Amino acid sequence: MKRTLISALAGAVLLLGCAGMSDTQQRATTGTVIGASGGAIVGAIAGDAGTGALIGAGVGLLGGLLVDQQEKQKQQAYQQGYKAGQTSSGK
Repeated sequence: MKRTLISALAGAVLLLGCAGMSDTQQRATTGTVIGASGGAIVGAIAGDAGTGALIGAGVGLLGGLLVDQQEKQKQQAYQQGYKAGQTSSGK
């Protein structure tokens, strides 16, 4: 079980280096890996690392997607402000 968990986490970490991933995919993957790692540690302390990793991965995925949504909103607000500045300066 421990070897399988370590292999799964190692595989997930390797995915982080994949070129061509969108920002959303990168943030979701990062959240999932961090969540799974943290969940595995807490789960190991509680006696079931596998379950902890699964729960942590789910929570991490949701966190990564929330961060992505926040970043997209910030980018959209920036673009709107930039356009407004261009319009008001007469360009």
